[in-house]
Amino acid sequence: LTRDKMLRRSLPLKYFNKVLIANRGEIACRVIQTCNRLNIPTVAIYSEADAKSKHVALADEAFCVGPAASRDSYLRIDRIMDVIQKAGVDGVHPGYGFLSENSEFSRALASAGVTFIGPTERAIQAMGDKIESKKLAKSAGVQTIPGFDGEIENVEHLLQVANDIGYPIMMKASAGGGGKGMRVAFNDEDAKQGFKLAKEEAAASFGDDRMLVEKFVNEPRHIEIQVIGDKHGNTLYLPERECSVQRRNQKVIEEAPSTFITPEIRKAMGEQAVSLAKAVDYHTAGTVEMMVDKDRNFYFLEMNTRLQVEHPITEMIVGLDLVEEMMRAASGTTLSVRQEDIKINGWATECRVYAEDPLNNFLPVVGRMSRYSEPTNVAGVRCDSGILEGSEISLHYDPMIAKLCTWAPNRDECISRMLTALDSYVMRGLERNNVNFLRNTLLHPRYQSGGYTTKFIEEEFKDGYFGHELTADEAVQLSTLSVFMHNKIDANQWPNSVSKNSKGPFVVRLPKFNAGDAETDDLKFNYYAVNPTSETTVEGITRLEAQVKSISFAEAQNANNLTFEDDCQRVSLSTSWQSHEDVIQYKYGCGNAVEESIAQRFKSNGNEYTVQFLGTKFQTKVFTPAQATLSQYMKPPPKVDLTKQINSPMPGSVVEIHVAVGDQVNIGDAIVTLEAMKMRNALNAAGNGVVKAIHVKEGQSVEGNEVLVEFE
Repeated sequence: LTRDKMLRRSLPLKYFNKVLIANRGEIACRVIQTCNRLNIPTVAIYSEADAKSKHVALADEAFCVGPAASRDSYLRIDRIMDVIQKAGVDGVHPGYGFLSENSEFSRALASAGVTFIGPTERAIQAMGDKIESKKLAKSAGVQTIPGFDGEIENVEHLLQVANDIGYPIMMKASAGGGGKGMRVAFNDEDAKQGFKLAKEEAAASFGDDRMLVEKFVNEPRHIEIQVIGDKHGNTLYLPERECSVQRRNQKVIEEAPSTFITPEIRKAMGEQAVSLAKAVDYHTAGTVEMMVDKDRNFYFLEMNTRLQVEHPITEMIVGLDLVEEMMRAASGTTLSVRQEDIKINGWATECRVYAEDPLNNFLPVVGRMSRYSEPTNVAGVRCDSGILEGSEISLHYDPMIAKLCTWAPNRDECISRMLTALDSYVMRGLERNNVNFLRNTLLHPRYQSGGYTTKFIEEEFKDGYFGHELTADEAVQLSTLSVFMHNKIDANQWPNSVSKNSKGPFVVRLPKFNAGDAETDDLKFNYYAVNPTSETTVEGITRLEAQVKSISFAEAQNANNLTFEDDCQRVSLSTSWQSHEDVIQYKYGCGNAVEESIAQRFKSNGNEYTVQFLGTKFQTKVFTPAQATLSQYMKPPPKVDLTKQINSPMPGSVVEIHVAVGDQVNIGDAIVTLEAMKMRNALNAAGNGVVKAIHVKEGQSVEGNEVLVEFE
């Protein structure tokens, strides 16, 4: 035992003598954190793939419950019950996902005399079934979305119900959650394909493929109300969370409170949520999810009978520890607050940092985190993660790396702090993540105004996401930064001599991001920071009219400066950055118009640099004029014609092959369905053709970029 753990063991215990966390990753770490504060020893469970995980290292004891697949480890009630008996625990916190809403698990714990730190079996069953919960909500006086109150039997039944309700419709797994087993359909063809995929996804994720259908609300906002209750009849609601920034029905950015909800609507939603909770004698923490239309009419979606992923932002604006409140309630203690004690203090935002590639249709990414540093030095930042340096993101589990949260007295400052935190978040080895998308979303005018809906990503990035597009001024700033880095690294490599190229002239080449136009891959523009007799130009998409008069480098005590002058201004870049550091904090500008900025250097290879600038990674090259001229004669690598083959966009397993050799296929036809990180993705044909060869079988594991099917 460490000294801290030994000291903790000597202090009086509260609520429970020992708690097992039946989960993994960041939520397991989160529960352990509260247990440590409350002097409660903890027990972790882990799969073979998670043996070196952060939650295992943080717990007092840890037990392996099986191989990597969730069905053989984290979902094995029998193995977890064996651990409970061996470890002698008297309380189990389920976190979210896995067994958190499993009534069989709750019943097994009760039979063993162990407290489930969650609601009763009755509440889980009543609220866990979306069909039954909707009926119960109606009887409790909660407003519900129009739809079919029952289970959809088959595709024919689905089409009949869909046409009775009227498109668009939402198909949802009755036992689902977390965006799994959900599809929106706008016509019969959408409904047929979506129903099949949603049922398969639901069966794989929840062991229950029952589906329900309801009207899809246009211009909806996804608002949820946190409720907490104890065993003494006290039930209260907390301020709402806005969860409308979603992709594939999974939340990406959440904030609390909502810019859209008035105090009157907040009170009405909260009171209905409490009414529903009381109808099933609910205790501990739960979340009632609502859909709110443009006129602020709200409708019940579902109740999650567990701690919600995004609970930290509620904690940050009300000053409560919801995990502790759950333990108080489960142990028979009253809640620490009353309804009149709940006040909103400031603003909080949560960004879900995922191992996924926004530039490749947000497909999941796997790999090892070779270097990792959370931006907890930024004021108001909280980072809930299950990651350590050296941790591996595997295809077996959800690709979330962390929940990055910020608090501030107001929304504008909260967003500003989040931008700084995202820019300062260091992740190496797993460099394809959604940080750049999160940053650009926060800066989008529609998000800034608060006037967004659940269709925000679909509408604003309908052609896909292509990263940040540089303006001419930003191109000059990135070029100046690249020249500075090049000079600094060059000086460090040759400390006793001055490289003949360290003072220029320089040519900086930047690739241009341009949405949807494949031909722009080869367009470049060059920024010349050169000797007094030369010019500064940006060629290609944009042209800067300026004359560089001089460029100079200087080193102060704790700062390095690059300055160049042109006909219009004297521009300076100042930083204390050293070449071994990942994060570059610098000041850039002219005269009084100087701003502080943050960039990151990812890689450097000779004159080539990978720089994270304004959230997006750019490949920059710093040349001498002669090198720049010669580089134009180097042939680019050939491009693969993706109309002639289907490649696996990520590691995963083949669930279904929809074609056979010799079949005629058309653009958009489903060819192969892959499963990775608990999500199923249909891979569609990019062109018309005939199936020439199929290189995989159903059930086979595949690597990223592996050729699956060829066409002729």
